[in-house]
Amino acid sequence: MPDPRTPWQRLLDGIFNHVRREPTLLLPFDWVRKNVGTKAWRYKGLQEVEVEKIVGSVNRYQDFDRAFFPIHGASPRLRQIEDAWRSGEILPPVKLYQIGDAYFVEDGHHRVAAARRAGARSIDAEVVEFVPLVPISATDTPRDILVKAEYAAFLAQTHLDRLRPDQEILFSELGKYKILLEHIAVHRYFLGIEQQREVPYEEAVASWYDRVYRPLVDTFRRTGALAHFPGRTEADLYVWVSEHLHYLREMYGPDVDLEQAVRDYTHRFGILGDPPPSSTL
Repeated sequence: MPDPRTPWQRLLDGIFNHVRREPTLLLPFDWVRKNVGTKAWRYKGLQEVEVEKIVGSVNRYQDFDRAFFPIHGASPRLRQIEDAWRSGEILPPVKLYQIGDAYFVEDGHHRVAAARRAGARSIDAEVVEFVPLVPISATDTPRDILVKAEYAAFLAQTHLDRLRPDQEILFSELGKYKILLEHIAVHRYFLGIEQQREVPYEEAVASWYDRVYRPLVDTFRRTGALAHFPGRTEADLYVWVSEHLHYLREMYGPDVDLEQAVRDYTHRFGILGDPPPSSTL
């Protein structure tokens, strides 16, 4: 079936997808797996999978867009599958690979395409799951995957996922995890001075998370600061407020606390920021 959208509609769809940062092409399975890394795999057998979560392909990611419209035009095979779908014929399950919350077609692209255009909510699939080192969502863009690849590299260096299994440090931009590594190095240096000994790296990582990162994130949650920075993450805010806290203490002295810094930063730079209390600064 040819793409029913007019050229103008396709142009608008492309514009809106760009504005919303939504991907328009299928994600390549091997590229995602290589970048984010996987730590195990398991056969999950036959199950129903939400069609909207099928966002990539093992070997045909250049043949379909993210909505599973054929990029090079519909083939007789696709028309045959669509006719069978409309007639209620029972089709064999598709074969999918799963990474996190995203699914990739190994076999059955035309069946997925037919299901999408028929408005089906789910499809029968035989699933093999690859467990990623970092969380993967069905809405992730290629840029999101690259950010998460940096996250995986950060975890490989710090082992924070093993030291603090409940951690989740996600940025909205590339190149930010190196700032955290710098913060850990500085924290390790001063921790060594404080305790008058050489502090092992993993001990410094855990101490940084417990004494520096987590208290600031807890303050964001208590004050609702993140709501004033739409599209950003707690990790983004951690980097910004850390710098702002240093600035405020340089200006007003070491007694400026975390909540004062968070409220002042939110007031200055957040949308609809509430004025800080008169006793703040």
